[in-house]
Parts: sequence; C-alpha cells; structure tokens
Amino acid sequence: MTLDQLGLFAQTACMWEACARKAGNVHPLASFESLHFTQFLTSAAAIAPVMQKAPSRPVGETILAAVQATRDLVGANTNLGIILLLTPLAAVENGLSLSSEITQVLQNLTSADAANAYQAIRLANPGGLGTVPQGDVRGQPPGSLLEAMRLAADRDLIARQYAFEFRDIFQDALPTLGGSLELTGSLEGSIIFTHLHLMSRYPDSLIERKRGKTEAEESAERAKEVLARQWPLKEAGWDEFRALDRWLREVGNQRNPGATADLVCATLFAALRLGQLSLPLRFPWTHGMERALRRAAPTV
Repeated sequence: MTLDQLGLFAQTACMWEACARKAGNVHPLASFESLHFTQFLTSAAAIAPVMQKAPSRPVGETILAAVQATRDLVGANTNLGIILLLTPLAAVENGLSLSSEITQVLQNLTSADAANAYQAIRLANPGGLGTVPQGDVRGQPPGSLLEAMRLAADRDLIARQYAFEFRDIFQDALPTLGGSLELTGSLEGSIIFTHLHLMSRYPDSLIERKRGKTEAEESAERAKEVLARQWPLKEAGWDEFRALDRWLREVGNQRNPGATADLVCATLFAALRLGQLSLPLRFPWTHGMERALRRAAPTV
C-alpha cells in the first residue's frame, strides 16, 4: 500500500460501515430523525483528504481538522469516534506494520495533541457527554492525549483502544471479520456479524452514556443471543436480530450502538491497511441474505 491510498481507505471504510444494515444504526434503509444515511457518506468524503495527510502531522491536528471538515460539510456529529480511532491508525506510515508501530504513535502523543483533541470533541459536541472529575473535555487535558484516554478507558470504548494499543481491534475484531467473511460469504454479512460480536463482548459506551450501564449490558446480552441462535444461518437467529433491531431503535434511537459501529469502521480501515481486505473486493457485498435483511429493516 502506498501513502496516497490512505484517504481512499479511510473513505472506503467509512462508507462500508455506513452502508451495512447493522442493528440499531443508521443505514440505507434506516435513518434517525436528525441524521440521514447520506450525511454519513458526505462525512466519509469530508475526512478522506484529511486522513491522507495524517502521517505528516501531529495526531491532534489531524483529529481537529477532520472534525472541522465534517462540521463544515455536514453540520452534525456523524463521525467523532471514527476520527479518533482512524487518526492514529492513519499516522502509521507502514500499513503492513500497523499492529507493532501503533504503539510508538500512541507513546509519542503530546499535550498539544490532547488540547487539539479536546477542542475537536467540544466542536463535535457528542450526545450524552456528561462531566467527570478528571479529564473532563470542558477543561484542560491532563497531560498527553494518551494520559487523557487512559482516564476514560473504563467508560469509553474509543478511549479503551488508545489505552490498550488497539488490542480489541487487532486481537478480536480483525480475526472476527476474517472468519465471518468465510461464514457469510459477503462483506456486508461480515460487517454485521463483527458488529454483533463486538456488541456482545463490549457493552456499547454510547448506549451507556445515554441510557445507563444496565441497558448497555442488556444490549450486549441481546447481541449475544442473536449469535447464539446462529445468525445468519438459522431463522431463529434472524428472529433475534429483528427483535434486537427493534429494541435498539426504541426510545428515540437512544440505544444506538454507535461506539461499536466506530470500532467496526476502524477494523475495516485496519484490514485495508494490512492487506487483509483489498480493492477490488474479492467478496460480494451481500450474498444470500438480501431478502432477510430487507425484512429486518425498520419502516422509515
């Protein structure tokens, strides 16, 4: 991979994640009252030229520039978590050494990176953002960006990736994506499977911020049940998938598993950088699941 593909890979990962008909998320057949699927496509295009320059400038500057580009073109927070995850992954120059070199990128984060990231978070103004005694984004960051993320790692899935060197992506999400490509025979199927798997393993922190820990843990249990009933191979799995999707979309979409979706996007970007996924894609987008996915889609 050459560095001139960074923007392409970032945009492609964002578009693939947005297009997959995942439970509870915005997708081509399901928008929210305040967010439409097309806004996510515009956001993907907005950050592509910013990510292209990530290896040549500080992480914090890239984060802030990507959030500003999104606000200018979309006017809403569609991708803060994605930007925070993709930026350090894009900062690694050699994509084939991504899992080893990400450590150095994270260790080199500075207080200036933290200040720019905090400014970006305030600009994006994500939903459900409360206050905390240490590292609150409305105040001054505590040291480097890595230090700030470590303070938030127990309550935020994106911060957790910084704190643990993207371990969940490299050791869990990427193998799951590869295995589910074989299982489902399609990229969309593997994205949905990976989303369900990550939901079942790591209760979604966006749901927890908006609805509390109990409902975040319930979302994980419901996702686990979908997989236990052998989605997508068995009709019982599809029944559970549809039930999960309905439940997530209740209460004004406040159970949107958006943090998990951000992890999926980062996984796709990493897979492209590592050469585990390539363009043109060897797998069909959807295969044998089209009718079931349409039946699962909510009325919008």
